[in-house]
Amino acid sequence: MNLFDYPNKEIWQKRRSWLDTELEQAEVGFSYPVSDHATALFMDMQTAYCSGAWISVVIMSVSVIDAHLRETEATDNKIRTAKLLTDFYEGDDIDWLRQLRNKYVHHNLDRPILKMNDWFNNQEQLELDATKAMKMTIKALFQDPGT
Repeated sequence: MNLFDYPNKEIWQKRRSWLDTELEQAEVGFSYPVSDHATALFMDMQTAYCSGAWISVVIMSVSVIDAHLRETEATDNKIRTAKLLTDFYEGDDIDWLRQLRNKYVHHNLDRPILKMNDWFNNQEQLELDATKAMKMTIKALFQDPGT
């Protein structure tokens, strides 16, 4: 596949099916608090995942989790993201996700994390990281089931 080619339909459907299964398994209650902002971002994140835009998925995951927890759990616009995630995310590795996202977003000239060829040469690791980020995001969206 070339850099800007669409993923073939079979790959898209496989990823979409995986997402549907993850979402179905996460839904254990009948109602959940919903952040409209997080939901809108999550819709775009799913498209990025199905497209194979792995770095975008990681970057978006923290934004989705942040928006969701800020609106439904913390109800606080002033709390810093690191504290919000630590205090309100129910699960492990949230600091790993935040730090990976920060490395992608905040370029460090002394210790660059990405080089142009990484996109070509590290697809497997990028996909693993994006899949983990997607699972963590789904967990956050469904961590507080209602009745």
